[in-house]
Amino acid sequence: MTRLQVYDPFTGTGFDELFRGFLAPVRRESADAPAMIKIDVTENDKGYVVHAEIPGVRKDDIHVTVEGNQVTIGAEVKRETEKKDGERVLRTERYVGSAYRSFTLPSELDEGASEAKYDNGVLELKLAKRAVVAGRKLSVQ
Repeated sequence: MTRLQVYDPFTGTGFDELFRGFLAPVRRESADAPAMIKIDVTENDKGYVVHAEIPGVRKDDIHVTVEGNQVTIGAEVKRETEKKDGERVLRTERYVGSAYRSFTLPSELDEGASEAKYDNGVLELKLAKRAVVAGRKLSVQ
């Protein structure tokens, strides 16, 4: 006997996804939210190269931690302003506080051979892969 199947031309086309978030409230980033550190990661034979955008931060206020295959980038965002007599602030949107980003890479990293450089608001990390240690053969006694 044949089974009846309901045909819906919009199933699996993503048409329903188009309107799913239509009535959801729109959120905008507030000035109180921490600045997001945007990163690009590339891999080569020797390791990884990470470019992280951290604008408006001095290099002394950036901290990079490497533990195994996890990398954490932290930055203290400070605002230096001079208040002059007769001036008043009408609007301020720049974030002040700390921002960080943590991510995991596929291979273990060699902290000693890795290096970091900060120039024009971009942090460049050259993270060396740790040499793979071959397992040793155990003799059975």
